Amino acid sequence: MNTLQVGFATVNINPPLGIPVCGYFVKRYARGFLDDLEVSAMALACNESSVVLISVDICYFENDFANKIRASVAEVIGMPLENIFLSATHTHTGPGSILDKNEGNDLTASYNSFLENRICDVVRLALLDLKPAKMGYIVGYAPERVAYIRRYKMKDGSTMTCPPVGSPEIEGPIGELDQRVNVLRFDRDGGKSIVIVNYGVHADTVNGDMISSDWPGWMRRTLDKALDGVKSMFIAGCEGDVGSTNVFPRDGDMNDTEISFDNEMKSPGMARFVGRAIAGTVLQVYDKVKYIDVNKISVLHKIAKIPSNMPKAEEMPLARRYMDLHKAGKENEIPFEAMELTTVVAEAERMCLLENGPEYFDMDFMGIKLGEVAIVGIPGEPFTEVGVGIKDTDGWGIIMPCALVNGSMGYFPMMSAYNEGGYEARSTRFKAGVGERIIENSKAVLDEMVKM
Repeated sequence: MNTLQVGFATVNINPPLGIPVCGYFVKRYARGFLDDLEVSAMALACNESSVVLISVDICYFENDFANKIRASVAEVIGMPLENIFLSATHTHTGPGSILDKNEGNDLTASYNSFLENRICDVVRLALLDLKPAKMGYIVGYAPERVAYIRRYKMKDGSTMTCPPVGSPEIEGPIGELDQRVNVLRFDRDGGKSIVIVNYGVHADTVNGDMISSDWPGWMRRTLDKALDGVKSMFIAGCEGDVGSTNVFPRDGDMNDTEISFDNEMKSPGMARFVGRAIAGTVLQVYDKVKYIDVNKISVLHKIAKIPSNMPKAEEMPLARRYMDLHKAGKENEIPFEAMELTTVVAEAERMCLLENGPEYFDMDFMGIKLGEVAIVGIPGEPFTEVGVGIKDTDGWGIIMPCALVNGSMGYFPMMSAYNEGGYEARSTRFKAGVGERIIENSKAVLDEMVKM
């Protein structure tokens, strides 16, 4: 018997102009708005069990700040902290959540306080909106030209993340895309239907210093207009090594876009294209979801110790020099450019951060069970192969691996990427094998939840 109740709310979270824009190692400060940033909350309740899903248009939540927000929400609504699922859409034209990384800009601190209050508000509104609902799910497939593996093998044997577009030195991508788009549909008695979309590609298609929710915002707005009486929500999938740049553009690939400083195809037009394309995927399958009864909501957390990627002593002098030049705004004195410059700066930052440890990090995996639907929250950016491995778990109708949940601990590459190189593997805080550990622990959560 179905006893599910669902509530939903969305509020605006636009930051003040002048706030640091997060997502690159290039300083940017917001000077205007392309479109609004929002936070959406979905409350789900069944008999005595309940959970809240929150999706926020920022780049990421630092772990301690994520836990602070979740604790505030839990206190305000009287729900266990463990049942608060907090995710970031990962827009690279919005704020982050760490003051000291933005070198003392006080607007970030005041915005963090504002954001915490707004998230508490939207959750309260979602709970006030609870209505009887039925849930359905389906998997669609994204069209071509929306996503590409962004790590490439070069003809000289090296690996590059985001190599120069059109370079004759590119041999081919390293890895395969997972083009599955997970869709959850909630039809409510006396209220708007809600759709959750889960897909893995970076929300990094705009560039510049204008605030934007990137392609997830375009997707939401397109769906909300196309489907009468529907509100939509986005939760990022495993997108650590996936972008939207075709390194060998053809036909109309360059329409309404340009090549950015980091060798990627970016523009407001690119965000519009990707957002509309994913919305189109949802529209193709929306009417054919499989409806199931939900009479219980189960939540499970698993804490795992993951070894850190500490530097060698001999690596530190150069790492310190690169970080000093970066902080002084003298990147032109570092002998690299474009994504290679980003790579060595990110690698140097990782080394300086971990010079004195810790040797391990505690990583929290969050699982939610809604009938035969499983949601797995991961606190960072897994490679697409990680998501494929998690989905390959028996006993479920659909599995949604979700990135950037309850914090962000950086990239989670597969073992092979460490030997190959590239931005993600060189900058990650974790030793080789982290991707495989993510799969192992996520599967453990799924195997335990299937019995609940």
